[in-house]
Amino acid sequence: MADFMISFLISNLWIGIMTAMLLAVQKIFRRCFTNRTKYHLWFLLLGFCIVPLLPLPAMQLPLLKPAAVFQGTAPNAAAARPEGAADWLRDFSITISKRSPLGMWKLLFLLWVTGMAVMTARVLRHTLRFYQIRQSALPLQNAALRSVYQCCLKEMHMQKQVPVYSTAYLSSPVIAGLFRQRIYLPISVISNFSKQQVRYMLLHELAHYQHKDTLVQVPMKLIRIAYWFHPLVLYALSEMQTDRETACDACVLELLCEEDYKDYGNTLLDLAQNASMPVFPFAAGISGTMIQLKKRVLNIVAFHRPTKRQRIQSRLAFLLTAVMLSGFLPLLSTHAAAGSRYNFKEAGRQVRTVDLSKQFDGYSGSFVLYDTADRTWQIYQKDAALTRIAPASTYKIYSALLALETGAITPWQSTIRWNGQTYGFASWNADQDLTSALKNSVNWYFQALDARIGMPKIQNHIRRIGYGNQCTSRDTSYYWADGTLKISPVEQVELLQKFYYNSFGFAPEHINAVKQAIRLESGHSGTLYGKTGTLGYEDGSISSWLIGFVETGSRTCFFATNIQNDGSANGQTAAQITLNILSEMHIWNNA
Repeated sequence: MADFMISFLISNLWIGIMTAMLLAVQKIFRRCFTNRTKYHLWFLLLGFCIVPLLPLPAMQLPLLKPAAVFQGTAPNAAAARPEGAADWLRDFSITISKRSPLGMWKLLFLLWVTGMAVMTARVLRHTLRFYQIRQSALPLQNAALRSVYQCCLKEMHMQKQVPVYSTAYLSSPVIAGLFRQRIYLPISVISNFSKQQVRYMLLHELAHYQHKDTLVQVPMKLIRIAYWFHPLVLYALSEMQTDRETACDACVLELLCEEDYKDYGNTLLDLAQNASMPVFPFAAGISGTMIQLKKRVLNIVAFHRPTKRQRIQSRLAFLLTAVMLSGFLPLLSTHAAAGSRYNFKEAGRQVRTVDLSKQFDGYSGSFVLYDTADRTWQIYQKDAALTRIAPASTYKIYSALLALETGAITPWQSTIRWNGQTYGFASWNADQDLTSALKNSVNWYFQALDARIGMPKIQNHIRRIGYGNQCTSRDTSYYWADGTLKISPVEQVELLQKFYYNSFGFAPEHINAVKQAIRLESGHSGTLYGKTGTLGYEDGSISSWLIGFVETGSRTCFFATNIQNDGSANGQTAAQITLNILSEMHIWNNA
């Protein structure tokens, strides 16, 4: 929920910027756009507003209670050790996380949903009102006006008859309905307006029919409901409505003689004296607010039939605007903004799916391995392997690297004195250096480093190395565990390769210092490096990692394992599963 709301708010900021850009484009290039194209520009905004809502990203599970609830031994710390494993395995511990500030996001989400519910209720009420009017309306009986209507159909080159009804419950003509559209003429209009004026009105409503304007009302209503709180979007929808009527005015004016322009404008003004905007969900009418009618009358006064050259220029300007604004689409998707899935390009790579269901018995999750010997990828559960989740303590590899790069510590002096606070893990209650802090996953050590470095440098570092979704909270204590920073198992493997070969361009001694700190064991199979990480959630589920690589001569294999289940998943178990897989693949066997 927090992910969605944060991304949705960011998307709304970009939508506001793009709305302002559309308004600026309309103003700057107003002489290039025809009335119809100016209206069509708003279709871009409708599309942009829909993008953040489709698809909705998966909601992040709320994190466990604060670290204070854990005393003594970490949960599940006594998991069985894999056969042949050395004592390094006991050094991996549960990563403690604190509760994310979800209350604020839940409140905002509730407020948003409540607003949508209110707006939806209004639409339903207006729909009911329209249904009642529809039931009471009668087919147009006036023979003279029926004759005028037939002439209007010929002028519009329309063969299909759109039913025309009269009603006493409207003050201005409208065309309404989605699949069975009807034109509704108020009895007051039939009685008080001339046949010529009624002709103008019918031509205008038929123009709405030709351009399917009542159908466009569907996305407009949905956007108004979803963005009820967004002033720029609401203003844009009002402008879109004005431009829609102006476009229909232009369509009618192209059928009239220039001498009739004034009469058409006067008809609008006469309607404005006692008319109001249609409130039906799927209706379009000739009337409008006084501000809208003023703009339309001014447009009528200045109207000139567009030439062929102007139409071509208008279309080119529209395409240019669409191409320019389409570059913002990735910024609008909450799915992309939340960074919930990694786009792994398999083209040109040897990717093989492997079945490791026996090794993962009782656990969901994934395994990814890249072998430099034959440049092949082996992936178990590809969908899970591409899904971004919190990295937990595996991020500490790169946190340590940043601390070295910024001078917060050095390869020769990395000790931080223990503050005297008693933690739930005996190994944490002592002075720590880089090696002990990484092996024991000492949270307070890395929190102290982050406090020295500062969040701006941390965020720049995460962007520089391209870590997962590159999103961090402002909390320098648990940004790698609070659900904002996420990475997929495939990305873990790719990033380990960049770390190993120092694609970051960092000091070689710093890369080597971290590499030695995560060295787990050496034997006849080579050298094993790795880092675990574990997170628990309020519902009792646990997610655990082991990432690392195995050096065997000229061959290096990079791997990432993530396991998840209710209660028994932890770093020890992830390590056990990983070692079993590596042994079966004849990559690591130190029994």
